[in-house]
Amino acid sequence: MVRLAIAAALLSILSPLGVVSFTQITHNSFTSKRTVGCPVSLHQSSKAPSTSEERTIEKGPIKRRILKEPNLWEYNFGLQFPQIKLPHDIEQGKTAPEKYEITEEQIRTLETDGVVHIKRVFDDGWVGYLREATTYQVDYPHFWAFAGTASKLYDYIQRNVWQTNKSFADFYYHSAMGHVLSQIGRTDEIRLSTDLLMVNPNKGFKWHQDNQNGPIGWEDGIRFWIPMDETPKEYGAPVYLEGSHKNTVVEEQAVFVDLDMEGMEGYKQKRLEFKIMPGDMLIWHPRTVHKVDGPADGIWTSYRRVLGGTVCKANTLYEDKTGSGGVLSDLGRHGLEHGQKLESPFFPIVYPRFSEEEARARDNGEVGRNPKDIASKLGGLAGKASGEKFFSFFKVLGMSK
Repeated sequence: MVRLAIAAALLSILSPLGVVSFTQITHNSFTSKRTVGCPVSLHQSSKAPSTSEERTIEKGPIKRRILKEPNLWEYNFGLQFPQIKLPHDIEQGKTAPEKYEITEEQIRTLETDGVVHIKRVFDDGWVGYLREATTYQVDYPHFWAFAGTASKLYDYIQRNVWQTNKSFADFYYHSAMGHVLSQIGRTDEIRLSTDLLMVNPNKGFKWHQDNQNGPIGWEDGIRFWIPMDETPKEYGAPVYLEGSHKNTVVEEQAVFVDLDMEGMEGYKQKRLEFKIMPGDMLIWHPRTVHKVDGPADGIWTSYRRVLGGTVCKANTLYEDKTGSGGVLSDLGRHGLEHGQKLESPFFPIVYPRFSEEEARARDNGEVGRNPKDIASKLGGLAGKASGEKFFSFFKVLGMSK
Protein backbone atom coordinates (compact mmCIF):
# COMPACT_ATOMS: atom_id res chain seq x y z
CA MET A 1 0.00 0.00 0.00
CA VAL A 2 2.79 2.39 0.86
CA ARG A 3 4.49 1.77 -2.47
CA LEU A 4 1.28 2.33 -4.39
CA ALA A 5 0.57 5.52 -2.48
CA ILE A 6 4.04 6.84 -3.16
CA ALA A 7 3.81 6.03 -6.86
CA ALA A 8 0.50 7.85 -7.15
CA ALA A 9 1.72 10.74 -5.06
CA LEU A 10 4.90 11.14 -7.07
CA LEU A 11 2.86 11.46 -10.24
CA SER A 12 1.00 14.37 -8.70
CA ILE A 13 4.06 16.34 -7.60
CA LEU A 14 6.90 15.52 -9.98
CA SER A 15 5.80 18.40 -12.19
CA PRO A 16 7.43 21.08 -10.02
CA LEU A 17 10.66 19.14 -9.76
CA GLY A 18 12.69 19.57 -12.90
CA VAL A 19 13.32 20.37 -16.51
CA VAL A 20 13.56 18.50 -19.79
CA SER A 21 15.81 20.26 -22.26
CA PHE A 22 14.68 19.38 -25.78
CA THR A 23 14.12 22.57 -27.73
CA GLN A 24 14.46 26.30 -27.38
CA ILE A 25 11.11 28.07 -27.48
CA THR A 26 10.60 31.80 -27.83
CA HIS A 27 7.25 33.58 -27.61
CA ASN A 28 6.61 37.30 -27.53
CA SER A 29 2.90 37.53 -26.69
CA PHE A 30 2.03 38.28 -23.09
CA THR A 31 -1.76 38.58 -23.01
CA SER A 32 -3.10 35.73 -20.92
CA LYS A 33 -4.84 33.21 -23.17
CA ARG A 34 -6.17 31.10 -20.32
CA THR A 35 -8.13 33.67 -18.36
CA VAL A 36 -11.76 32.65 -17.92
CA GLY A 37 -14.31 35.11 -19.31
CA CYS A 38 -13.27 38.43 -20.86
CA PRO A 39 -9.55 38.82 -21.63
CA VAL A 40 -7.64 39.85 -18.52
CA SER A 41 -3.92 40.55 -18.41
CA LEU A 42 -1.89 38.82 -15.75
CA HIS A 43 0.03 42.08 -15.49
CA GLN A 44 -2.81 43.56 -13.52
CA SER A 45 -2.54 43.75 -9.75
CA SER A 46 -5.15 41.96 -7.69
CA LYS A 47 -5.15 45.00 -5.42
CA ALA A 48 -6.63 47.27 -8.07
CA PRO A 49 -8.21 45.16 -10.84
CA SER A 50 -9.42 46.78 -13.99
CA THR A 51 -13.09 47.32 -14.70
CA SER A 52 -12.90 44.49 -17.22
CA GLU A 53 -11.53 42.14 -14.59
CA GLU A 54 -14.23 43.07 -12.09
CA ARG A 55 -16.95 42.40 -14.68
CA THR A 56 -15.50 39.06 -15.58
CA ILE A 57 -15.11 37.50 -12.17
CA GLU A 58 -18.28 38.18 -10.18
CA LYS A 59 -20.85 38.42 -12.96
CA GLY A 60 -23.73 36.00 -12.48
CA PRO A 61 -24.47 33.46 -9.74
CA ILE A 62 -21.57 31.12 -10.58
CA LYS A 63 -18.15 31.88 -9.12
CA ARG A 64 -15.58 31.42 -11.86
CA ARG A 65 -11.87 30.77 -11.74
CA ILE A 66 -9.67 33.54 -13.06
CA LEU A 67 -7.52 30.93 -14.86
CA LYS A 68 -8.45 27.70 -16.55
CA GLU A 69 -6.39 24.53 -16.58
CA PRO A 70 -4.22 24.16 -19.72
CA ASN A 71 -5.11 21.60 -22.32
CA LEU A 72 -2.61 18.79 -22.69
CA TRP A 73 -1.42 20.06 -26.07
CA GLU A 74 -0.65 23.52 -24.67
CA TYR A 75 2.36 22.34 -22.65
CA ASN A 76 5.86 23.15 -23.86
CA PHE A 77 9.18 21.31 -23.53
CA GLY A 78 12.68 22.65 -23.27
CA LEU A 79 14.02 26.16 -22.81
CA GLN A 80 11.90 29.29 -23.06
CA PHE A 81 13.21 32.77 -23.86
CA PRO A 82 10.43 35.36 -23.37
CA GLN A 83 12.58 38.40 -24.35
CA ILE A 84 11.21 40.56 -21.52
CA LYS A 85 13.03 43.84 -21.06
CA LEU A 86 14.78 44.17 -17.71
CA PRO A 87 13.97 47.31 -15.66
CA HIS A 88 16.37 50.11 -14.70
CA ASP A 89 18.30 49.94 -17.99
CA ILE A 90 19.92 46.68 -16.87
CA GLU A 91 21.93 45.01 -19.61
CA GLN A 92 21.19 41.31 -19.67
CA GLY A 93 24.16 39.20 -18.64
CA LYS A 94 26.42 42.17 -17.97
CA THR A 95 25.05 44.49 -15.30
CA ALA A 96 26.03 43.60 -11.74
CA PRO A 97 23.24 42.66 -9.29
CA GLU A 98 21.45 45.53 -7.62
CA LYS A 99 21.70 46.13 -3.87
CA TYR A 100 19.18 46.79 -1.13
CA GLU A 101 20.36 47.51 2.41
CA ILE A 102 18.53 45.94 5.33
CA THR A 103 18.98 46.59 9.04
CA GLU A 104 20.61 44.65 11.86
CA GLU A 105 17.21 44.61 13.54
CA GLN A 106 15.70 42.78 10.57
CA ILE A 107 18.50 40.23 10.62
CA ARG A 108 17.99 39.61 14.34
CA THR A 109 14.24 39.29 13.83
CA LEU A 110 14.82 36.36 11.49
CA GLU A 111 17.25 34.77 13.91
CA THR A 112 14.86 35.18 16.87
CA ASP A 113 11.40 34.71 15.34
CA GLY A 114 12.33 32.43 12.44
CA VAL A 115 10.72 34.78 9.91
CA VAL A 116 11.01 38.41 8.84
CA HIS A 117 8.91 40.61 6.56
CA ILE A 118 10.91 43.15 4.54
CA LYS A 119 8.75 45.68 2.77
CA ARG A 120 9.14 46.96 -0.78
CA VAL A 121 12.44 45.39 -1.72
CA PHE A 122 11.38 45.49 -5.38
CA ASP A 123 9.86 48.55 -7.03
CA ASP A 124 7.12 48.73 -9.67
CA GLY A 125 9.64 48.02 -12.41
CA TRP A 126 10.66 44.69 -10.92
CA VAL A 127 7.11 43.75 -9.91
CA GLY A 128 5.94 44.43 -13.46
CA TYR A 129 8.82 42.37 -14.82
CA LEU A 130 7.92 39.38 -12.64
CA ARG A 131 4.25 39.66 -13.57
CA GLU A 132 5.15 39.70 -17.24
CA ALA A 133 7.38 36.66 -16.82
CA THR A 134 4.55 34.90 -14.99
CA THR A 135 2.06 35.86 -17.69
CA TYR A 136 4.36 34.27 -20.24
CA GLN A 137 4.75 31.11 -18.19
CA VAL A 138 1.02 30.72 -17.68
CA ASP A 139 0.36 31.37 -21.39
CA TYR A 140 3.02 28.85 -22.41
CA PRO A 141 2.98 26.29 -19.57
CA HIS A 142 5.95 23.99 -19.25
CA PHE A 143 5.60 20.22 -19.14
CA TRP A 144 7.12 20.11 -15.66
CA ALA A 145 4.08 21.97 -14.35
CA PHE A 146 1.66 19.44 -15.82
CA ALA A 147 0.90 17.11 -12.91
CA GLY A 148 0.86 19.83 -10.24
CA THR A 149 -1.50 21.96 -12.27
CA ALA A 150 -3.66 19.02 -13.34
CA SER A 151 -4.03 17.99 -9.69
CA LYS A 152 -5.52 21.45 -9.07
CA LEU A 153 -3.13 22.02 -6.20
CA TYR A 154 -2.41 25.42 -7.76
CA ASP A 155 -3.72 27.20 -10.82
CA TYR A 156 -0.08 27.00 -11.93
CA ILE A 157 2.97 25.64 -10.11
CA GLN A 158 6.45 24.87 -11.40
CA ARG A 159 9.64 24.04 -9.53
CA ASN A 160 12.99 25.25 -10.87
CA VAL A 161 11.28 27.62 -13.26
CA TRP A 162 14.59 29.49 -13.60
CA GLN A 163 15.96 26.48 -15.48
CA THR A 164 13.32 26.66 -18.21
CA ASN A 165 12.38 30.36 -18.31
CA LYS A 166 15.28 32.73 -18.96
CA SER A 167 13.45 35.71 -17.49
CA PHE A 168 13.38 34.22 -14.00
CA ALA A 169 17.07 33.38 -14.22
CA ASP A 170 17.78 37.00 -15.17
CA PHE A 171 15.77 38.17 -12.17
CA TYR A 172 18.10 36.23 -9.87
CA TYR A 173 21.20 37.40 -11.71
CA HIS A 174 20.38 41.11 -11.69
CA SER A 175 17.93 41.96 -8.90
CA ALA A 176 18.77 42.80 -5.29
CA MET A 177 17.43 39.47 -4.05
CA GLY A 178 20.88 37.96 -3.55
CA HIS A 179 22.15 41.01 -1.68
CA VAL A 180 19.19 40.96 0.71
CA LEU A 181 19.60 37.26 1.43
CA SER A 182 23.37 37.54 1.89
CA GLN A 183 22.81 40.14 4.60
CA ILE A 184 20.03 38.20 6.29
CA GLY A 185 22.18 35.06 6.33
CA ARG A 186 25.37 36.86 7.36
CA THR A 187 27.19 35.34 4.40
CA ASP A 188 29.24 36.70 1.51
CA GLU A 189 27.83 34.30 -1.09
CA ILE A 190 24.36 33.19 -2.15
CA ARG A 191 23.53 30.31 -4.46
CA LEU A 192 20.07 29.30 -5.60
CA SER A 193 19.15 25.83 -4.38
CA THR A 194 15.62 25.56 -5.78
CA ASP A 195 12.74 27.86 -6.66
CA LEU A 196 9.00 27.59 -7.20
CA LEU A 197 6.57 29.72 -9.22
CA MET A 198 3.14 29.55 -7.56
CA VAL A 199 -0.08 31.03 -8.92
CA ASN A 200 -3.17 30.71 -6.70
CA PRO A 201 -3.09 27.88 -4.13
CA ASN A 202 -6.44 26.15 -4.51
CA LYS A 203 -5.74 23.81 -1.63
CA GLY A 204 -4.20 24.89 1.64
CA PHE A 205 -1.02 23.51 3.16
CA LYS A 206 -1.49 22.47 6.76
CA TRP A 207 1.12 23.24 9.41
CA HIS A 208 4.47 22.08 8.07
CA GLN A 209 8.18 22.69 7.86
CA ASP A 210 10.02 22.97 4.53
CA ASN A 211 12.17 20.00 3.62
CA GLN A 212 12.13 20.42 -0.16
CA ASN A 213 15.08 22.81 0.02
CA GLY A 214 17.43 20.93 -2.24
CA PRO A 215 20.48 18.87 -1.25
CA ILE A 216 21.52 21.05 1.68
CA GLY A 217 21.36 21.09 5.47
CA TRP A 218 18.85 23.00 7.55
CA GLU A 219 21.25 25.72 8.67
CA ASP A 220 22.64 26.33 5.19
CA GLY A 221 19.26 27.22 3.67
CA ILE A 222 17.24 30.44 3.64
CA ARG A 223 13.64 30.41 2.42
CA PHE A 224 12.28 33.35 0.42
CA TRP A 225 8.86 34.43 -0.86
CA ILE A 226 8.40 37.33 -3.31
CA PRO A 227 4.73 38.29 -3.87
CA MET A 228 3.55 40.02 -7.02
CA ASP A 229 0.09 40.81 -5.61
CA GLU A 230 -1.56 41.85 -2.39
CA THR A 231 -2.97 38.72 -0.80
CA PRO A 232 -6.56 38.60 0.46
CA LYS A 233 -6.98 39.33 4.15
CA GLU A 234 -8.45 35.94 5.02
CA TYR A 235 -6.13 33.59 3.13
CA GLY A 236 -3.26 33.22 0.67
CA ALA A 237 -0.31 34.38 2.80
CA PRO A 238 1.76 32.16 5.10
CA VAL A 239 1.09 32.15 8.84
CA TYR A 240 4.10 31.32 11.01
CA LEU A 241 4.68 30.04 14.54
CA GLU A 242 7.08 32.45 16.19
CA GLY A 243 10.40 30.88 17.16
CA SER A 244 9.36 27.41 15.99
CA HIS A 245 12.60 26.97 14.02
CA LYS A 246 14.19 26.28 17.41
CA ASN A 247 11.90 23.38 18.26
CA THR A 248 13.56 20.06 19.09
CA VAL A 249 10.63 17.67 18.61
CA VAL A 250 9.75 17.71 14.90
CA GLU A 251 11.79 15.10 13.03
CA GLU A 252 13.98 16.31 10.19
CA GLN A 253 12.29 14.02 7.64
CA ALA A 254 8.80 15.13 8.67
CA VAL A 255 6.82 17.64 6.68
CA PHE A 256 3.45 17.74 8.42
CA VAL A 257 3.60 19.08 12.00
CA ASP A 258 1.03 18.11 14.65
CA LEU A 259 0.72 21.18 16.87
CA ASP A 260 -0.67 19.01 19.66
CA MET A 261 2.46 16.89 19.91
CA GLU A 262 4.47 17.13 23.09
CA GLY A 263 7.03 19.91 22.89
CA MET A 264 4.99 22.23 20.64
CA GLU A 265 2.93 23.76 23.45
CA GLY A 266 5.04 26.89 23.62
CA TYR A 267 4.72 27.65 19.90
CA LYS A 268 1.22 26.91 18.70
CA GLN A 269 -0.40 30.08 20.07
CA LYS A 270 2.37 32.42 18.86
CA ARG A 271 1.15 33.10 15.34
CA LEU A 272 2.75 35.71 13.11
CA GLU A 273 0.77 37.14 10.20
CA PHE A 274 1.83 39.89 7.80
CA LYS A 275 0.07 42.19 5.36
CA ILE A 276 1.78 41.21 2.14
CA MET A 277 2.17 43.71 -0.69
CA PRO A 278 3.72 43.43 -4.19
CA GLY A 279 7.50 43.73 -4.08
CA ASP A 280 7.85 42.68 -0.43
CA MET A 281 9.95 39.75 0.74
CA LEU A 282 9.10 37.15 3.36
CA ILE A 283 12.22 35.32 4.54
CA TRP A 284 12.26 32.42 6.97
CA HIS A 285 14.27 29.54 8.35
CA PRO A 286 13.39 26.21 6.66
CA ARG A 287 12.38 24.71 10.01
CA THR A 288 9.95 27.50 10.91
CA VAL A 289 6.53 25.87 11.15
CA HIS A 290 3.90 27.58 9.00
CA LYS A 291 0.75 27.07 6.97
CA VAL A 292 -0.95 28.58 3.93
CA ASP A 293 -4.73 28.70 3.56
CA GLY A 294 -6.48 28.71 0.20
CA PRO A 295 -10.02 29.96 -0.46
CA ALA A 296 -12.65 27.81 1.24
CA ASP A 297 -14.12 26.67 -2.08
CA GLY A 298 -10.74 26.36 -3.81
CA ILE A 299 -11.62 28.97 -6.42
CA TRP A 300 -9.54 32.09 -7.01
CA THR A 301 -11.20 35.11 -8.59
CA SER A 302 -8.04 37.22 -8.29
CA TYR A 303 -4.32 36.58 -8.58
CA ARG A 304 -1.87 35.49 -5.91
CA ARG A 305 1.38 35.15 -7.78
CA VAL A 306 4.54 34.33 -5.84
CA LEU A 307 8.12 33.46 -6.68
CA GLY A 308 9.62 31.51 -3.80
CA GLY A 309 12.29 28.99 -2.97
CA THR A 310 15.50 28.33 -1.07
CA VAL A 311 18.99 29.77 -1.35
CA CYS A 312 22.14 28.51 0.33
CA LYS A 313 25.01 30.27 2.06
CA ALA A 314 28.73 30.26 1.31
CA ASN A 315 30.60 26.99 1.88
CA THR A 316 27.44 24.88 1.77
CA LEU A 317 28.20 21.20 1.24
CA TYR A 318 26.17 18.86 -0.94
CA GLU A 319 23.96 16.43 0.99
CA ASP A 320 22.92 13.36 -0.97
CA LYS A 321 19.31 12.69 0.03
CA THR A 322 18.76 9.76 -2.31
CA GLY A 323 16.19 7.38 -0.86
CA SER A 324 14.39 10.02 1.17
CA GLY A 325 11.62 12.51 0.45
CA GLY A 326 14.20 15.30 0.44
CA VAL A 327 15.56 14.10 -2.90
CA LEU A 328 12.50 15.39 -4.75
CA SER A 329 14.05 18.84 -5.15
CA ASP A 330 17.36 17.41 -6.41
CA LEU A 331 16.69 15.38 -9.53
CA GLY A 332 19.35 16.68 -11.90
CA ARG A 333 22.51 14.99 -13.15
CA HIS A 334 25.00 17.47 -11.72
CA GLY A 335 27.60 14.89 -10.66
CA LEU A 336 28.10 16.21 -7.13
CA GLU A 337 28.85 13.71 -4.39
CA HIS A 338 28.01 13.83 -0.71
CA GLY A 339 30.26 16.22 1.20
CA GLN A 340 31.50 18.15 -1.82
CA LYS A 341 31.21 21.91 -1.93
CA LEU A 342 27.98 22.96 -3.59
CA GLU A 343 29.39 24.59 -6.72
CA SER A 344 27.51 23.79 -9.91
CA PRO A 345 25.44 25.43 -12.67
CA PHE A 346 22.54 23.43 -11.17
CA PHE A 347 22.84 25.65 -8.08
CA PRO A 348 23.96 28.96 -9.61
CA ILE A 349 25.69 31.70 -7.70
CA VAL A 350 23.62 34.91 -7.68
CA TYR A 351 25.61 36.99 -5.16
CA PRO A 352 28.02 38.77 -5.13
CA ARG A 353 27.77 38.23 -8.90
CA PHE A 354 26.37 35.59 -11.20
CA SER A 355 28.77 33.36 -13.13
CA GLU A 356 28.76 33.86 -16.90
CA GLU A 357 29.95 30.26 -17.32
CA GLU A 358 27.05 28.92 -15.23
CA ALA A 359 24.60 31.15 -17.09
CA ARG A 360 25.83 29.80 -20.44
CA ALA A 361 25.41 26.23 -19.21
CA ARG A 362 21.77 27.01 -18.39
CA ASP A 363 21.16 28.75 -21.71
CA ASN A 364 22.73 25.85 -23.62
CA GLY A 365 20.38 23.33 -22.00
CA GLU A 366 23.11 21.65 -19.93
CA VAL A 367 21.15 22.18 -16.72
CA GLY A 368 18.05 20.03 -16.70
CA ARG A 369 16.28 16.78 -15.96
CA ASN A 370 15.37 13.61 -17.78
CA PRO A 371 13.58 10.39 -16.78
CA LYS A 372 16.87 8.58 -16.16
CA ASP A 373 17.96 11.26 -13.68
CA ILE A 374 14.65 11.00 -11.85
CA ALA A 375 14.70 7.19 -11.68
CA SER A 376 18.26 7.08 -10.34
CA LYS A 377 17.68 9.71 -7.66
CA LEU A 378 14.43 8.15 -6.45
CA GLY A 379 16.05 4.78 -5.75
CA GLY A 380 14.99 3.40 -2.38
CA LEU A 381 12.22 5.92 -1.86
CA ALA A 382 9.53 3.22 -1.86
CA GLY A 383 11.11 1.37 1.04
CA LYS A 384 8.87 1.06 4.10
CA ALA A 385 10.73 3.44 6.45
CA SER A 386 11.42 6.15 3.92
CA GLY A 387 7.97 5.68 2.43
CA GLU A 388 6.24 6.33 5.72
CA LYS A 389 8.28 9.48 6.25
CA PHE A 390 7.74 10.65 2.69
CA PHE A 391 4.00 10.02 2.98
CA SER A 392 4.00 12.77 5.63
CA PHE A 393 4.29 15.22 2.75
CA PHE A 394 0.82 14.39 1.52
CA LYS A 395 -0.79 15.00 4.89
CA VAL A 396 0.10 18.64 4.33
CA LEU A 397 -2.32 18.94 1.44
CA GLY A 398 -5.84 20.03 2.19
CA MET A 399 -7.38 22.96 3.98
CA SER A 400 -5.44 24.18 6.98
CA LYS A 401 -6.91 24.51 10.43
